[in-house]
Amino acid sequence: MHLFPSPSKTQVPSRLINLYIISSSVCTLLFISFFLVFTGSKLSSISSQDAYAATPTSLDHVVFGIASHQKSWTTQRKEYVRLWWKRHSMRGCVFLDSLPPDHQNHTNDTSLPPVCISGNTSGFRYTHRSGVRSAIRVARVVSETVALNHSNVRWYVFGDDDTFFFPENLVKTLSKYDHELWYYIGANSEIYEQNRMFGFEMAFGGAGFAISSPLAKALAKVFDSCIQRYPHLYGSDSRISSCLTELGVGLTHEPGFHQNDLRGDAFGVLASHPLSPLLSLHHLDHIDPIFPTMTTMQALQHFQKAVNVDSQRILQKAVCYDRWFSWTVSVSWGYAVQVYGNHMQLPDVLPVQETFKQWRTGPVLSGVYTFNTREPHTDPCRRPVVFFLDHVSTRKDGTMSIYKKSYENCSYDMASPRKLEKITVKSQKLDLDIKQLHAPRRHCCDILPSTGGKVMDIAIRECKDEELIYMH
Repeated sequence: MHLFPSPSKTQVPSRLINLYIISSSVCTLLFISFFLVFTGSKLSSISSQDAYAATPTSLDHVVFGIASHQKSWTTQRKEYVRLWWKRHSMRGCVFLDSLPPDHQNHTNDTSLPPVCISGNTSGFRYTHRSGVRSAIRVARVVSETVALNHSNVRWYVFGDDDTFFFPENLVKTLSKYDHELWYYIGANSEIYEQNRMFGFEMAFGGAGFAISSPLAKALAKVFDSCIQRYPHLYGSDSRISSCLTELGVGLTHEPGFHQNDLRGDAFGVLASHPLSPLLSLHHLDHIDPIFPTMTTMQALQHFQKAVNVDSQRILQKAVCYDRWFSWTVSVSWGYAVQVYGNHMQLPDVLPVQETFKQWRTGPVLSGVYTFNTREPHTDPCRRPVVFFLDHVSTRKDGTMSIYKKSYENCSYDMASPRKLEKITVKSQKLDLDIKQLHAPRRHCCDILPSTGGKVMDIAIRECKDEELIYMH
């Protein structure tokens, strides 16, 4: 009997063990190398994606599709677009049914978007009795804009040739959404009946709407086959909404888009803008010039001066009180200041004054709106005194805007706000961060000591944490 195994019996297992250890080590090293290469490429990919996502959304990430036709484009409509279009920093096309007579001049005009000719839509059925076939061509602006194949696109924005966009505000608002998700963003009509007929979950096309890039690309692939199922619908926006519904996507409402299904004086709507950046104005041919004594173009050019100084503050409403006279002062920045000769609580100041007329006469619902309204006093001399924007400028200590009285032949005493001739408003340029975009809060204002009885000085500021807006 042997107490220990002989050398001859242990040599073979020892070699096998050594070979096993060596091969295991090699496999381990290969696995580690493969893992490092794989994870390195993944990390590189992730880091590049994070860097892309961390880049703030700008106009460079937006492509516009503007629906027009040759006759309207060659008249007033292209002049509207010229006011807000920035060709060197904006991308997109205006889609026409045919080339305009002055096409060569337009090609050399850097203040307008390039012209694209819409594709043939004769193969699509259109059966709505009171509509027009061009609704199909306008609807296809969505897929044809995507087909332009621009690079690095986060958002596609669509509107009509009389949709007046505010690009800086549009970019700021879109930046609060994740552009890699499927978003369809827009607004309804101001009229309940219009929404009941066409859909509360449809973005009205004239107001403008935005579609995130991945959703727009998915929609473009199926769009032509989809709209074949909707020959009975009236408009282009109904077709777009229906196909997005088939993709399972609903509307994200943004109140800064304005369809303006109104006629006449839109002052009440503009002076009571919601707590969100102004994104668009539509139907400019159907409303009065937004500033009295001006043409529509002159009024838009004048308005644009304030937009250029402080785009995000435009039309934002602040309310303050003159305790000495018990006046209520409402500032719609960059547009108008109203001074009421009495004390009004804030909830009574905010509703929209019905200065406008109905879009359509007819049933009672034609005059029912989707916001709170109040009727102006029947006596013009019992209404607030209105001061319209006269001048706006940037100074070292902020922004100064000046508003001058819109005259009416009303008698008054020295305790009446009608004695005022001018109002100056001081403010800081507004730059909303992501939290303020998601959870907006109205700003406060103070009436400052004034040296003269005909001038009122006002300062707008952020409200303190627990500050209430009321007559102290």
